[in-house]
Amino acid sequence: MRCDLHVHTRHSGMCNIPGFHRFCRESYNEPEAVYRTLKLRGIDAAEHLRRYPDFFLSEEVTCRTPSGTEIHVGVYGIEERHHIELQRRRDDVPTLAAYLREQQILFSINHVFSSLTGRRTELDFDMFEDLFPAMETLNGHIPAGNNRAAARLAEDWQKAAVGGSDAHTLGTLALTYTEVAGAGDARSYLEAVRHGSGQVAGASGSYAKLTQAVLGIGSSLVQERPWTVVLTPLMLAVPLVTLVNYFCELAFHARWSRSIWPAALPEASCTEVAES
Repeated sequence: MRCDLHVHTRHSGMCNIPGFHRFCRESYNEPEAVYRTLKLRGIDAAEHLRRYPDFFLSEEVTCRTPSGTEIHVGVYGIEERHHIELQRRRDDVPTLAAYLREQQILFSINHVFSSLTGRRTELDFDMFEDLFPAMETLNGHIPAGNNRAAARLAEDWQKAAVGGSDAHTLGTLALTYTEVAGAGDARSYLEAVRHGSGQVAGASGSYAKLTQAVLGIGSSLVQERPWTVVLTPLMLAVPLVTLVNYFCELAFHARWSRSIWPAALPEASCTEVAES
């Protein structure tokens, strides 16, 4: 059984770009379209999709850490009542983790070596080691070097590995996933992942993939809000913005890899920019 454990829909909320957060969504994917696309690409699982027997509801929770930093926590196989409790605890990560363990819900720290949510502190990494049973080790929009560092850290700390496309558009759905051999339903699948039996596979991120995703979101924005066509000249700057972001990701990986493994990981090669 294969599942893409990190997808987005139009219900993921608004983007976090200053100014644009008032009218631009993080994703314009319709849930039904996400489900159909996943099925067509050989993925077994994608509130109204519950009628499908291979569907389970998951959520990426934006949390504030005791250090004042922001992190994304993947929570898998929840019900509506859990969502309410997660939102209540999102600014108290230790309490959130305790609740999820009490409820026996699988959860992970997502894109550990990414600058997506801003700065990190050493205390954050201590918290990841102490509180999180799983770690996202393959993210379809994170550079390969950053994903390799996450995989190494998960192995060092004996964390369960999860992977997903982090797709904000339909084009990259299911290109990255977590597979459990022999799992027959969502419950057995999640239990196997919890116990470290999941195998992550698929593609990492690249400059080209990120640029295409941002342009796709821009196109969907214009379709939903025609008046934003006046902003389309800004799209010319997208390749430059995503290039800067890509190098920021590589620098973030290098900084924290040196901190965690002082004599270890080689820095990511700039040639990764050309990957697609």
